[in-house]
Amino acid sequence: MNKPATQHHLFTSKVLDWFQTHGRKDLPWQQNPTPYRVWVSEIMLQQTQVNTVIPYYQRFMERFPSIETLAQATPDVVLHHWTGLGYYARARNLHQAARQLVADHNGIIPNNVDQLSELPGIGRSTAGAIVALAHRQPATILDGNVKRVLTRCFAVSGWPEQSKVKKQLWELAEALTPHKNTNVYTQAIMDLGATVCTRSKPDCPACPVTVQCLALKSHSISHYPGRKPAKALPVKATVMHMLHNCHNQVLLEKRPPSGIWGGLWSFPETPDPEEFPAAIVCARELNESQRWPTLRHTFSHYHLDIMPIHQQVDELSDKVMESDRWLWYPLDQPVEVGLAAPVKQLLQRLAQAVR
Repeated sequence: MNKPATQHHLFTSKVLDWFQTHGRKDLPWQQNPTPYRVWVSEIMLQQTQVNTVIPYYQRFMERFPSIETLAQATPDVVLHHWTGLGYYARARNLHQAARQLVADHNGIIPNNVDQLSELPGIGRSTAGAIVALAHRQPATILDGNVKRVLTRCFAVSGWPEQSKVKKQLWELAEALTPHKNTNVYTQAIMDLGATVCTRSKPDCPACPVTVQCLALKSHSISHYPGRKPAKALPVKATVMHMLHNCHNQVLLEKRPPSGIWGGLWSFPETPDPEEFPAAIVCARELNESQRWPTLRHTFSHYHLDIMPIHQQVDELSDKVMESDRWLWYPLDQPVEVGLAAPVKQLLQRLAQAVR
């Protein structure tokens, strides 16, 4: 066995040994790890920490215990159970993929990375996790936790999302992944990154591969993984109109299916606080508007400064309300629809304010 192969074998065996004593074995999706349960957890865990995901996952699985129940649900109900978790395209893709699997595969989730990768929202790493953890077959993952462990231990320089760096990491990940006990190793390497080799303040004394860790030897752990070149986030602004009627209902508008908050319900918007939403000019204003403090919501690529304006209005004309684009949302009895996180926050504050 050559030197790199020996190093890889040593790394893998130490990670597996560490997992037996220190790995996480009581996460909700580890209990009865069916392909459906693992798939849902992997989608939720994309760009979201375990502690945040757990309550959402439990509620989601209670409401959609099978791929069939998810496929049969309306987009509004699915998005309602995702509200607050962010990155809503994940929920839309999950729902679309469930419908596709039920229609074309009798609800059976493939055990093949290539087939899984063809489904909406499933990339190479997520597909590998489903195959390894649920189907218990050899497959490789490369999520954020794994990238952090590998870049530090093997001193892989550069931003991991650069194509040449990512190619190097995939080759390394595949060389380290064993053909036996792949499911155990997959969970172990994720756990190592999540609980020991953390982004800040890694617990190096607790790490099973310190002897091999090149970043530790060179006192350069903070240099790995390489960071994306810094870029100041631009700031955009919008005005959200909280139009409140005498029945304690607030008017919401359904956003387009794609783009930011795609398919979610939000307040009608204008670029100028002096403007009234053009589509609903038939509303008769009863009271002066109240401007609330600006609320900043940050996306991955820009900040959005929201100016909420509360205004009491009369009923809207039937012509407007016939459209499924509009919804009178009851403040005292919330309904199962998907809400953008700042909209949910504003609705809660409005419900308190009008009591």
